[in-house]
Amino acid sequence: MEFKIGDKVVYPNHGVGVIEQISYGMLDGRTETYYMLRITSNSLKVMVPRSNAAAVGLRPVIRNGDTCKVLGYLEKGKFNSHHDWKHRFKENSERMRTGSLIEVAAVLKSLVALSHSKPLSFREKKMLERAKYLLVTELATARNSTPETMETMLIKSLAKARLRMPPTGDEANAAD
Repeated sequence: MEFKIGDKVVYPNHGVGVIEQISYGMLDGRTETYYMLRITSNSLKVMVPRSNAAAVGLRPVIRNGDTCKVLGYLEKGKFNSHHDWKHRFKENSERMRTGSLIEVAAVLKSLVALSHSKPLSFREKKMLERAKYLLVTELATARNSTPETMETMLIKSLAKARLRMPPTGDEANAAD
């Protein structure tokens, strides 16, 4: 996969970034091309060898048209969630690492649904917040929109599936 300076990309589990530099160096006695990207949310800089880009899941931001598929999945998509906490957490962690936005949406939807039947563990709450963040930021980037607008669309899509986001840590603390 070839990227150029200025391309918006997704680094799995970290979110949207921008290719800021392409450099060359030696790796195992051969010349290697490196992508230097900056993660938009926290300015983290990541250097990825081009030969390893696909293996780590570096990919372009989804196209605007594909955002409808993700929102459609939240509305109508089927999901399954393992009953055992350890298995469920492992499955969800693997889904998050794939970098696929549909997989991230599946994690979000299953955790939101689970939160209606029982309280989420601390780690699952964090994973739900991470999945929401990754979805909102990439959808906003793909649609050239604001994160607030995309969060509203995400909430509406879940509502069509009769699901409601659980209150976040800040909202839950404010209610106390």
